[in-house]
Amino acid sequence: MTSTERRAVGALAGIYALRMLGLFLILPVFALYAEDLEGTTPFLVGMALGAYGLTQALLQIPFGMASDRLGRKPMIAAGLVIFAAGSVVAALADSIHGVIAGRALQGMGAIAAVVIALTADLTREIQRTKAMALLGITIGATFLLSLILGPVFDNWFGVRGIFWMTAVLALGGLVVLFVVVPTPISTVSERHHQPAPRQLLEVLRDGQLRRLDFGIFMLHLMLTAMFVVVPVALVQEAGMPAADHWKFYLWVIGLSVLGMVPLVVVSSRKHLVRRVFVTAVVLIGIGQWVLFLGHERFAYLAVGLWVFFVGFNVLEALLPSLVSRIAPAHSKGGAVGVYNSAEFFGAFLGGAAGGLVYGAYGAGGVFAGCALLALVWIAVALTGPAPRLLDTHLIEVGPLGADEARALARRLSDVPGVAEAVVVAEEGVAYLKVDGRTFDRAAADRVAAGAA
Repeated sequence: MTSTERRAVGALAGIYALRMLGLFLILPVFALYAEDLEGTTPFLVGMALGAYGLTQALLQIPFGMASDRLGRKPMIAAGLVIFAAGSVVAALADSIHGVIAGRALQGMGAIAAVVIALTADLTREIQRTKAMALLGITIGATFLLSLILGPVFDNWFGVRGIFWMTAVLALGGLVVLFVVVPTPISTVSERHHQPAPRQLLEVLRDGQLRRLDFGIFMLHLMLTAMFVVVPVALVQEAGMPAADHWKFYLWVIGLSVLGMVPLVVVSSRKHLVRRVFVTAVVLIGIGQWVLFLGHERFAYLAVGLWVFFVGFNVLEALLPSLVSRIAPAHSKGGAVGVYNSAEFFGAFLGGAAGGLVYGAYGAGGVFAGCALLALVWIAVALTGPAPRLLDTHLIEVGPLGADEARALARRLSDVPGVAEAVVVAEEGVAYLKVDGRTFDRAAADRVAAGAA
């Protein structure tokens, strides 16, 4: 990665981590806190935890599409402010209904799609899988830290204090956004500008994007359903005290990261992307079958979860990278918005379905159901065409002012074969997203030379 790419990805991962930490910290402690809230019932406790996911799913597309027109940074800033406001509402609430309102408001700051789109704007195609992998690892690490730190913070200053802390973290993200994250100047030819409904319809009609949306939906449906029963299985079947679960997750997830690295490296070769993708889905299915066959034994639980998380981590890195590479340059935010909506709806339905199946058929029924869903996903992945991925061409253009960079990006976007042109003015670098079959390299170099 270039210095600009490293700075951008590191800062955006930090913003993501600050925000996700605020959402995950209450997971291991909220049920006990809710017992003292007015109007609490088990159903409403679940609603308080899940309301965030529902509003996230509903607003990912509007936020993503708005970022295509209003800019990535303004929409991220708006989302952080809304999230902070929701944290304050939840901190001040004395009833479960007030917490539900606060959690729903937190979810209305739906910036995940915009953060991923901005990461794509600021990284080259050849580095994008690495960038998305860093975001995915950040989410995983944040989730793990939350399982450990949530009870600690609850002991120090309570759940209300955690909500106040998340508000402060969100506002701190604004500083990182405007001080550290570079601002890309991206231009797509005027002929590509379309009304928002037409852009959304274009994204929904794209068969390759629909397959990727289906993939992230299935991945998070299985993840959420699985974790309805995994903690119970660890206690009741494997005899592991709940206080020791964080150690188990630490080892399993840590070792799974080591397992994912070779596959992510191989996926940087375009002709192997589909094979890596299918391999990861197969690993998801194998992990679920291992869990189904031996969830009563600790060794099976450990191996099954390790195999699952190797595939999960690869797909968490690969799926958003493929979305950003396949999506039309003028609808990238909208495409990522649809993708993230599918992710959150998958998590929402996975929790509900996992609970229903667990009640009717036990833990084995949940793992068997997830394994069957993996077979369906494998069939979908094998029947679709291989993704057509564009190349990246980097041009050194020298230091430019903002207006000069914007004009250069506009001229470069009109070069034959250029789908998207991004000029980072402060670094004097232009990144072109190109179709190698029709790209006029000489014409692009002439345009860039004329601006130097």
